[in-house]
Amino acid sequence: MTPDTHPSASRPSLRRRLDQAGIALAGLCAVHCLLTLVVISALGLGGHFLLDENIHRIGLMLALVVAGVAIGWGMLRHGRMLPFAVALAGLALMGAALIVPHGTNEFVLTLVGVGIVSLAHWLNLRAAR
Repeated sequence: MTPDTHPSASRPSLRRRLDQAGIALAGLCAVHCLLTLVVISALGLGGHFLLDENIHRIGLMLALVVAGVAIGWGMLRHGRMLPFAVALAGLALMGAALIVPHGTNEFVLTLVGVGIVSLAHWLNLRAAR
């Protein structure tokens, strides 16, 4: 085999980078949720932008795509179902957050959901080692 047929050990794989991106997206989502509470409650600004339903829909769509590819790909490679099952639970909570009214329930569902999806990406990274 030539060196070009195997990716370099020092260069992260696409799946690994997608897991890392999933964790970063989860963090950005959490920051968005917290900033929304702080900015709107403390300053009364940005409600029209920060509470826009499209932000939540796009975020869920990105989470579904990144988790589906990274964790699905990881499951095919390492054969462990746990990251996939954990991701499904987190994505379900994020989806549930879209159908409840804005407020505490939405906030809690979203933060717990993104935390669980982030955990799934971490589990996927660990399983691939």
